[in-house]
Amino acid sequence: MKLISFAVPCYNSQDYMRKCVDSLLTGGDEVEIIIVNDGSRDDTINIANGYAEKYPDIVKVIDKENGGHGSGVNAGMANSTGLYYKVVDSDDWLDDNALASLLSKIREHKEKGTLPDLYVANFIYDKVSEGTQYVSAYGDKMPEGQIIGWDKVKKFNLSHMMLMHALLYKREKLLQSGTVLPEHTFYVDNLFAYKPLPFMQTVCYLNLDLYHYFIGREDQSVNRKNFVKRYEQQIRVMKCMTDAYTLDEIKKMPKGLKRYMWHSLEVIMMNTIFFTCAEDSPERRKALKEMWQHIKSKDKKLYRKLRSNSYATAVNYLSWKFRGWVMTKGYNFLCKKIKLG
Repeated sequence: MKLISFAVPCYNSQDYMRKCVDSLLTGGDEVEIIIVNDGSRDDTINIANGYAEKYPDIVKVIDKENGGHGSGVNAGMANSTGLYYKVVDSDDWLDDNALASLLSKIREHKEKGTLPDLYVANFIYDKVSEGTQYVSAYGDKMPEGQIIGWDKVKKFNLSHMMLMHALLYKREKLLQSGTVLPEHTFYVDNLFAYKPLPFMQTVCYLNLDLYHYFIGREDQSVNRKNFVKRYEQQIRVMKCMTDAYTLDEIKKMPKGLKRYMWHSLEVIMMNTIFFTCAEDSPERRKALKEMWQHIKSKDKKLYRKLRSNSYATAVNYLSWKFRGWVMTKGYNFLCKKIKLG
Protein backbone atom coordinates (compact mmCIF):
# COMPACT_ATOMS: atom_id res chain seq x y z
CA MET A 1 0.00 0.00 0.00
CA LYS A 2 1.21 3.50 -0.84
CA LEU A 3 1.91 5.64 2.22
CA ILE A 4 0.22 8.79 0.86
CA SER A 5 -2.34 9.48 -1.82
CA PHE A 6 -2.00 13.03 -3.10
CA ALA A 7 -5.00 14.49 -4.93
CA VAL A 8 -4.26 17.38 -7.29
CA PRO A 9 -7.51 19.02 -8.50
CA CYS A 10 -6.79 20.89 -11.73
CA TYR A 11 -8.77 23.43 -13.69
CA ASN A 12 -6.91 25.20 -16.50
CA SER A 13 -3.67 24.52 -14.67
CA GLN A 14 -1.28 24.11 -17.59
CA ASP A 15 0.93 27.03 -16.57
CA TYR A 16 1.80 25.85 -13.06
CA MET A 17 0.77 22.23 -12.45
CA ARG A 18 4.18 20.80 -13.41
CA LYS A 19 5.87 22.41 -10.40
CA CYS A 20 3.23 20.89 -8.16
CA VAL A 21 3.38 17.37 -9.59
CA ASP A 22 7.19 17.37 -9.80
CA SER A 23 7.38 18.21 -6.09
CA LEU A 24 5.16 15.22 -5.27
CA LEU A 25 7.15 12.85 -7.48
CA THR A 26 10.10 13.21 -5.10
CA GLY A 27 8.13 10.84 -2.84
CA GLY A 28 8.87 8.05 -5.31
CA ASP A 29 7.05 4.72 -5.17
CA GLU A 30 5.74 5.41 -1.67
CA VAL A 31 3.21 7.93 -2.97
CA GLU A 32 0.23 7.91 -5.27
CA ILE A 33 -0.55 11.07 -7.27
CA ILE A 34 -4.12 11.47 -8.47
CA ILE A 35 -4.43 14.30 -10.98
CA VAL A 36 -8.08 15.28 -11.31
CA ASN A 37 -8.80 17.22 -14.49
CA ASP A 38 -11.94 19.19 -13.66
CA GLY A 39 -13.17 19.99 -17.16
CA SER A 40 -10.15 22.12 -18.12
CA ARG A 41 -10.19 23.93 -21.46
CA ASP A 42 -6.43 24.21 -21.83
CA ASP A 43 -3.65 21.60 -22.07
CA THR A 44 -4.08 20.29 -18.52
CA ILE A 45 -5.34 16.85 -19.52
CA ASN A 46 -2.47 16.27 -21.96
CA ILE A 47 0.09 17.25 -19.35
CA ALA A 48 -1.59 14.95 -16.82
CA ASN A 49 -1.65 12.03 -19.24
CA GLY A 50 2.01 12.61 -20.00
CA TYR A 51 2.85 12.13 -16.32
CA ALA A 52 0.70 8.99 -16.14
CA GLU A 53 2.49 7.49 -19.14
CA LYS A 54 5.92 8.28 -17.70
CA TYR A 55 5.10 7.20 -14.13
CA PRO A 56 2.37 4.52 -14.51
CA ASP A 57 2.94 3.11 -11.01
CA ILE A 58 2.68 6.50 -9.33
CA VAL A 59 0.38 8.79 -11.30
CA LYS A 60 -3.24 8.19 -12.21
CA VAL A 61 -5.50 10.63 -14.05
CA ILE A 62 -9.20 11.27 -13.59
CA ASP A 63 -10.80 13.23 -16.41
CA LYS A 64 -14.22 14.56 -15.45
CA GLU A 65 -16.74 17.27 -16.21
CA ASN A 66 -16.32 20.52 -14.33
CA GLY A 67 -17.66 20.35 -10.80
CA GLY A 68 -15.45 22.76 -8.88
CA HIS A 69 -12.69 22.25 -6.34
CA GLY A 70 -14.83 20.21 -3.96
CA SER A 71 -15.72 17.82 -6.75
CA GLY A 72 -12.04 17.30 -7.47
CA VAL A 73 -11.32 16.53 -3.82
CA ASN A 74 -14.23 14.09 -3.74
CA ALA A 75 -13.01 12.33 -6.90
CA GLY A 76 -9.53 12.04 -5.44
CA MET A 77 -10.88 10.48 -2.25
CA ALA A 78 -13.02 8.00 -4.16
CA ASN A 79 -10.05 6.82 -6.24
CA SER A 80 -7.33 6.88 -3.58
CA THR A 81 -5.68 3.75 -2.18
CA GLY A 82 -2.96 5.13 0.09
CA LEU A 83 -2.65 4.95 3.86
CA TYR A 84 -3.06 8.73 4.13
CA TYR A 85 -4.81 11.29 1.95
CA LYS A 86 -3.74 14.86 1.24
CA VAL A 87 -4.99 17.52 -1.17
CA VAL A 88 -2.40 19.69 -2.93
CA ASP A 89 -3.78 22.49 -5.08
CA SER A 90 -2.29 22.60 -8.57
CA ASP A 91 -0.61 25.99 -8.05
CA ASP A 92 0.99 24.92 -4.77
CA TRP A 93 3.87 22.56 -4.07
CA LEU A 94 5.61 20.58 -1.33
CA ASP A 95 9.16 20.95 -0.06
CA ASP A 96 11.07 17.83 -1.09
CA ASN A 97 13.15 17.56 2.10
CA ALA A 98 10.09 17.99 4.29
CA LEU A 99 8.23 15.36 2.26
CA ALA A 100 11.12 12.92 2.70
CA SER A 101 11.03 13.53 6.47
CA LEU A 102 7.26 13.03 6.55
CA LEU A 103 7.50 9.72 4.71
CA SER A 104 10.29 8.60 7.02
CA LYS A 105 8.14 9.37 10.07
CA ILE A 106 5.17 7.48 8.60
CA ARG A 107 7.41 4.45 7.97
CA GLU A 108 8.68 4.64 11.54
CA HIS A 109 5.20 4.82 13.03
CA LYS A 110 3.97 2.04 10.75
CA GLU A 111 6.78 -0.28 11.84
CA LYS A 112 5.96 0.43 15.49
CA GLY A 113 2.22 0.04 14.96
CA THR A 114 1.59 3.54 16.26
CA LEU A 115 0.24 5.36 13.20
CA PRO A 116 -1.76 8.46 14.18
CA ASP A 117 -5.09 9.30 12.58
CA LEU A 118 -3.89 12.78 11.69
CA TYR A 119 -0.55 14.39 10.93
CA VAL A 120 -0.26 18.16 11.22
CA ALA A 121 2.63 20.02 9.54
CA ASN A 122 3.47 23.65 8.89
CA PHE A 123 2.52 25.44 5.70
CA ILE A 124 4.00 28.52 4.10
CA TYR A 125 2.24 31.50 2.55
CA ASP A 126 4.50 32.06 -0.42
CA LYS A 127 4.33 35.22 -2.52
CA VAL A 128 6.90 34.29 -5.12
CA SER A 129 6.69 37.55 -7.07
CA GLU A 130 7.97 39.52 -4.07
CA GLY A 131 10.08 36.81 -2.45
CA THR A 132 8.10 36.96 0.79
CA GLN A 133 7.05 34.05 2.99
CA TYR A 134 5.15 33.52 6.22
CA VAL A 135 5.23 30.18 8.03
CA SER A 136 2.09 29.02 9.81
CA ALA A 137 3.38 26.66 12.51
CA TYR A 138 1.72 24.79 15.37
CA GLY A 139 4.50 24.13 17.86
CA ASP A 140 2.84 26.34 20.46
CA LYS A 141 -0.40 24.36 20.18
CA MET A 142 0.80 20.76 20.42
CA PRO A 143 4.03 18.93 21.30
CA GLU A 144 6.35 18.11 18.42
CA GLY A 145 6.72 14.53 17.24
CA GLN A 146 4.42 12.99 19.86
CA ILE A 147 1.27 11.01 19.14
CA ILE A 148 -1.35 12.61 21.34
CA GLY A 149 -5.06 12.79 22.00
CA TRP A 150 -7.03 16.01 21.64
CA ASP A 151 -6.69 16.69 25.36
CA LYS A 152 -3.08 17.72 24.71
CA VAL A 153 -4.01 20.27 22.01
CA LYS A 154 -3.92 23.82 23.39
CA LYS A 155 -6.28 26.69 22.69
CA PHE A 156 -5.95 28.46 19.32
CA ASN A 157 -6.08 32.24 19.07
CA LEU A 158 -8.37 34.20 16.78
CA SER A 159 -6.00 34.42 13.81
CA HIS A 160 -4.74 30.82 13.88
CA MET A 161 -6.39 27.69 12.48
CA MET A 162 -5.46 24.27 11.13
CA LEU A 163 -6.12 24.86 7.45
CA MET A 164 -6.40 22.09 4.89
CA HIS A 165 -2.80 22.67 3.81
CA ALA A 166 -1.57 21.57 7.24
CA LEU A 167 -3.51 18.31 7.45
CA LEU A 168 -2.75 14.74 6.41
CA TYR A 169 -5.71 12.46 7.18
CA LYS A 170 -5.59 8.70 7.57
CA ARG A 171 -7.68 7.71 4.57
CA GLU A 172 -9.71 5.04 6.37
CA LYS A 173 -10.80 7.54 9.03
CA LEU A 174 -11.51 10.21 6.42
CA LEU A 175 -13.84 7.88 4.54
CA GLN A 176 -15.55 6.92 7.80
CA SER A 177 -16.33 10.60 8.40
CA GLY A 178 -18.56 10.62 5.33
CA THR A 179 -17.08 13.93 4.21
CA VAL A 180 -18.42 14.96 0.80
CA LEU A 181 -17.72 18.49 -0.36
CA PRO A 182 -20.33 20.54 -2.26
CA GLU A 183 -19.71 21.04 -5.96
CA HIS A 184 -19.27 24.35 -7.77
CA THR A 185 -18.35 26.01 -4.48
CA PHE A 186 -15.27 27.88 -3.34
CA TYR A 187 -13.92 27.79 0.25
CA VAL A 188 -14.81 24.10 0.73
CA ASP A 189 -11.37 23.66 2.30
CA ASN A 190 -12.93 25.08 5.50
CA LEU A 191 -15.37 22.17 5.58
CA PHE A 192 -12.62 19.66 4.70
CA ALA A 193 -10.58 20.92 7.67
CA TYR A 194 -13.58 20.64 10.01
CA LYS A 195 -15.93 17.72 9.43
CA PRO A 196 -13.37 14.85 9.56
CA LEU A 197 -11.71 16.00 12.79
CA PRO A 198 -13.94 14.12 15.29
CA PHE A 199 -12.97 10.87 13.54
CA MET A 200 -9.27 11.56 14.13
CA GLN A 201 -8.64 10.35 17.66
CA THR A 202 -4.86 10.67 17.62
CA VAL A 203 -2.74 13.53 16.30
CA CYS A 204 0.96 13.96 15.57
CA TYR A 205 2.47 17.38 14.88
CA LEU A 206 5.65 17.46 12.80
CA ASN A 207 7.62 20.70 12.71
CA LEU A 208 8.17 20.51 8.95
CA ASP A 209 7.67 23.39 6.53
CA LEU A 210 5.93 21.06 4.12
CA TYR A 211 3.30 22.88 2.08
CA HIS A 212 3.93 25.99 -0.01
CA TYR A 213 0.70 27.93 -0.51
CA PHE A 214 1.13 30.17 -3.56
CA ILE A 215 -0.21 33.71 -3.25
CA GLY A 216 -0.40 36.21 -6.05
CA ARG A 217 -2.86 35.29 -8.82
CA GLU A 218 -5.75 37.67 -9.43
CA ASP A 219 -8.21 34.80 -9.87
CA GLN A 220 -7.35 33.15 -6.55
CA SER A 221 -10.30 32.55 -4.23
CA VAL A 222 -8.40 34.20 -1.35
CA ASN A 223 -8.00 37.45 -3.26
CA ARG A 224 -9.98 40.09 -1.34
CA LYS A 225 -12.24 41.07 -4.21
CA ASN A 226 -13.10 37.41 -4.76
CA PHE A 227 -13.85 36.93 -1.06
CA VAL A 228 -16.33 39.79 -1.31
CA LYS A 229 -17.82 38.75 -4.65
CA ARG A 230 -18.32 35.12 -3.63
CA TYR A 231 -20.08 35.78 -0.34
CA GLU A 232 -22.90 33.38 -1.24
CA GLN A 233 -20.43 30.53 -1.49
CA GLN A 234 -18.99 31.38 1.92
CA ILE A 235 -22.51 31.27 3.30
CA ARG A 236 -23.08 27.87 1.64
CA VAL A 237 -19.96 26.45 3.29
CA MET A 238 -20.96 27.97 6.63
CA LYS A 239 -24.32 26.19 6.40
CA CYS A 240 -22.55 22.90 5.67
CA MET A 241 -20.33 23.37 8.71
CA THR A 242 -23.21 24.10 11.07
CA ASP A 243 -25.14 21.15 9.61
CA ALA A 244 -22.23 18.76 10.25
CA TYR A 245 -22.58 18.55 14.05
CA THR A 246 -25.12 19.77 16.58
CA LEU A 247 -24.01 21.79 19.58
CA ASP A 248 -24.86 18.82 21.80
CA GLU A 249 -22.59 16.59 19.71
CA ILE A 250 -19.74 19.10 19.92
CA LYS A 251 -20.12 19.33 23.71
CA LYS A 252 -19.58 15.57 24.00
CA MET A 253 -16.24 15.67 22.16
CA PRO A 254 -12.89 15.54 24.01
CA LYS A 255 -11.95 18.88 25.56
CA GLY A 256 -9.30 19.97 23.08
CA LEU A 257 -11.36 18.87 20.08
CA LYS A 258 -14.52 20.48 21.43
CA ARG A 259 -12.66 23.74 21.96
CA TYR A 260 -11.13 23.67 18.47
CA MET A 261 -14.38 22.75 16.69
CA TRP A 262 -16.09 25.70 18.32
CA HIS A 263 -13.16 27.97 17.50
CA SER A 264 -13.37 26.93 13.85
CA LEU A 265 -17.11 27.65 13.70
CA GLU A 266 -16.63 31.05 15.31
CA VAL A 267 -13.84 32.16 13.00
CA ILE A 268 -15.52 31.03 9.77
CA MET A 269 -18.81 32.59 10.88
CA MET A 270 -17.10 35.89 11.63
CA ASN A 271 -15.36 35.86 8.25
CA THR A 272 -18.62 35.01 6.50
CA ILE A 273 -20.40 37.94 8.12
CA PHE A 274 -17.60 40.39 7.40
CA PHE A 275 -17.22 39.50 3.73
CA THR A 276 -20.97 39.45 3.17
CA CYS A 277 -21.18 42.91 4.70
CA ALA A 278 -18.23 44.27 2.72
CA GLU A 279 -20.80 45.65 0.30
CA ASP A 280 -24.44 46.52 0.89
CA SER A 281 -27.36 45.29 -1.17
CA PRO A 282 -30.82 43.80 -0.56
CA GLU A 283 -29.51 40.46 -1.84
CA ARG A 284 -26.66 40.39 0.69
CA ARG A 285 -28.93 41.33 3.58
CA LYS A 286 -31.41 38.65 2.56
CA ALA A 287 -28.70 35.98 2.20
CA LEU A 288 -27.30 36.68 5.67
CA LYS A 289 -30.77 36.62 7.22
CA GLU A 290 -31.56 33.32 5.51
CA MET A 291 -28.29 31.84 6.76
CA TRP A 292 -29.25 32.56 10.37
CA GLN A 293 -32.74 31.19 9.77
CA HIS A 294 -31.23 28.01 8.34
CA ILE A 295 -29.03 27.48 11.40
CA LYS A 296 -31.94 28.19 13.75
CA SER A 297 -34.17 25.67 11.97
CA LYS A 298 -31.48 22.97 12.24
CA ASP A 299 -30.21 23.54 15.79
CA LYS A 300 -31.65 26.27 18.04
CA LYS A 301 -28.96 25.71 20.68
CA LEU A 302 -26.16 26.21 18.17
CA TYR A 303 -27.96 29.24 16.75
CA ARG A 304 -28.29 30.88 20.16
CA LYS A 305 -24.64 30.24 21.06
CA LEU A 306 -23.33 31.62 17.78
CA ARG A 307 -25.54 34.68 18.09
CA SER A 308 -24.93 35.44 21.75
CA ASN A 309 -21.69 33.82 22.87
CA SER A 310 -19.08 33.79 20.11
CA TYR A 311 -16.70 35.98 18.14
CA ALA A 312 -19.65 36.76 15.89
CA THR A 313 -21.70 38.20 18.76
CA ALA A 314 -19.98 41.58 18.76
CA VAL A 315 -20.10 41.66 14.97
CA ASN A 316 -23.88 41.31 15.04
CA TYR A 317 -24.17 44.54 17.03
CA LEU A 318 -22.20 46.55 14.50
CA SER A 319 -23.92 48.48 11.75
CA TRP A 320 -23.72 46.97 8.27
CA LYS A 321 -21.42 49.74 7.06
CA PHE A 322 -19.11 49.44 10.06
CA ARG A 323 -18.84 45.66 9.57
CA GLY A 324 -17.54 46.32 6.06
CA TRP A 325 -15.03 48.84 7.38
CA VAL A 326 -13.78 46.41 10.03
CA MET A 327 -13.47 43.67 7.41
CA THR A 328 -11.31 45.86 5.17
CA LYS A 329 -9.05 46.92 8.04
CA GLY A 330 -8.76 43.36 9.35
CA TYR A 331 -7.96 41.90 5.94
CA ASN A 332 -5.29 44.54 5.29
CA PHE A 333 -3.79 43.94 8.74
CA LEU A 334 -3.58 40.20 8.13
CA CYS A 335 -1.93 40.70 4.74
CA LYS A 336 0.60 43.05 6.32
CA LYS A 337 1.24 40.65 9.20
CA ILE A 338 2.10 37.78 6.89
CA LYS A 339 3.95 40.13 4.51
CA LEU A 340 1.72 39.31 1.58
CA GLY A 341 -0.20 42.54 1.16
